[in-house]
Amino acid sequence: MINDATDPSDARRRRVRSFVRRPGRLTPAQARALDELLPHYALDPALTDLRVAFDRRAPLIVEIGCGNGEALIEMASAEPDRNFIGIEVHEPGVGRLLRALHERQLGNVRVAMRDAVEVLREQAVPASIDGLRIYFPDPWPKKRHHKRRLIQPEFVALAAARLAPDGLLHLATDWAAYAAWMVEVLAGEATLHSLGQPFVAVPEWRPRTHFERRGTRRGHAIFDLLYRNIAL
Repeated sequence: MINDATDPSDARRRRVRSFVRRPGRLTPAQARALDELLPHYALDPALTDLRVAFDRRAPLIVEIGCGNGEALIEMASAEPDRNFIGIEVHEPGVGRLLRALHERQLGNVRVAMRDAVEVLREQAVPASIDGLRIYFPDPWPKKRHHKRRLIQPEFVALAAARLAPDGLLHLATDWAAYAAWMVEVLAGEATLHSLGQPFVAVPEWRPRTHFERRGTRRGHAIFDLLYRNIAL
């Protein structure tokens, strides 16, 4: 399992990150949303337990790389009895998400504009997340870029440590090679148990996403992977 203690040698290693910054042009509406709405919905970076970001205790779902919030909005609307945290650094996407949150008056969502690895390591206590959802992460298809993929043994160990007992890790991708990579990496984490076959049907709670529709148009198969945390 991952050791949260700071190792001086870590500074000499390349840490896995959940994103690569890509510039994007903000529309005036998105810029206003970041200025006016982000203070209301933002996850306080000083919090050391994600569960206290809300004024109630409820099952906590974290979506990494929520993009423009398309799936997050649908899930939070359909599951009002759960708290959701969306992690995304792309400003135009966050601007769109914030506008949608405001329009729907959703109070069960918080937004973190930080690297997801840092959020899990520094702001999530062990066994505190009931569901971790990662939909269509960057596949980095070129072999020389595989080291940039989010799903790596170190990240999986961290995710497993933060999942509550019986918590669910849900991944989706439209890249068959990345799906096979995920299965291989996840097989190395003893506390995560695959549900059913390596590739399962789309769960009813997962909305279709922009990246999924684009992949389907390109003829890509869609793979959903579900893993239950069986740690005691």
